[in-house]
Amino acid sequence: MDTANDVMPYVTAAINAYGAGVLAKTSELAANTDVARGSRILQRLFGRGDTYSRQVIGRVAGAKPDDEPSRAELRLAIVAAFQADPHLNREVAAMLPRVAVTASGDRSVAVGGDNSGVIITGDNNRVESAR
Repeated sequence: MDTANDVMPYVTAAINAYGAGVLAKTSELAANTDVARGSRILQRLFGRGDTYSRQVIGRVAGAKPDDEPSRAELRLAIVAAFQADPHLNREVAAMLPRVAVTASGDRSVAVGGDNSGVIITGDNNRVESAR
């Protein structure tokens, strides 16, 4: 799972909705919307914002939606935050919505919803190392 890529739709939705002041936004954060989720993620990543994170967010807020350089800079800032705090990646990943995976019927196959690549068939299944 690449959490930095996974959070980009949410954090950019929050920045597009609230602009450069997204880190100060506190109302509606309990809502279960992409914008609210993105705001919570940005606040967890950057707190109230140091100078650099405020500048990056400001550039994304002032950019056109398809401005890849500003989005790439935001993604790099997110990766840097993950590298600075080893536990932050798991905390932020837990903030993302989960996809339920269900398989039913004879010989059905379910693929793990966590991008683990594990496929379970149910017929004498076992997990073996690929080494």
